[in-house]
Amino acid sequence: MTPARWFAAYLLAVLGAGMVHDARTLAAGLLLALWLAGPRRWPLLRRSLLAVLAFNLAVSSGLLLQALLQGRPLAPLAEPLLVMNLRVLLLVLLGFAFVARVNVLQALAFAPTLQFLATLAAGQAQVFARLVRAHGLAFRSRTAGNGGLRARAQHGAATAGHLLDQAVAGAQASAMAVRARGGFDD
Repeated sequence: MTPARWFAAYLLAVLGAGMVHDARTLAAGLLLALWLAGPRRWPLLRRSLLAVLAFNLAVSSGLLLQALLQGRPLAPLAEPLLVMNLRVLLLVLLGFAFVARVNVLQALAFAPTLQFLATLAAGQAQVFARLVRAHGLAFRSRTAGNGGLRARAQHGAATAGHLLDQAVAGAQASAMAVRARGGFDD
């Protein structure tokens, strides 16, 4: 199958997962996606679970805490939470499976502007990944052992601050370039 057809199938699967509100159907879709992933299914599932863990735990526990504080019973939340968590896991698994199987730039060849935007996004992701690796190496070289929890938290905050500074600087540079070429009508 061509990359463009894989992209169309991926978009249809994402739309379908977004329209389904039944936990059994979403679970069946998850099993189907795992089966279609082939031999890479378990690494993809593990990667997907790790990617959605923080989001699903935060949202689910927040909804449960809100119900507890309001004195509402928790049982009515079981089905919506299950549907939400299955949908998020399915969507992330579909995304990881699509990216593992298909070259996204080839899949977007029908739309040069989308292909250009995907290239820019991939380039920025590589820049940020390099910065995170550099910060990690700097932390390891300047810390005895693995550092304590406080030192790791401070390092994470410093890394996040640096990434945010880089993103703002890049956005400002892009905005100035667009303005210099007459892109903004002030």
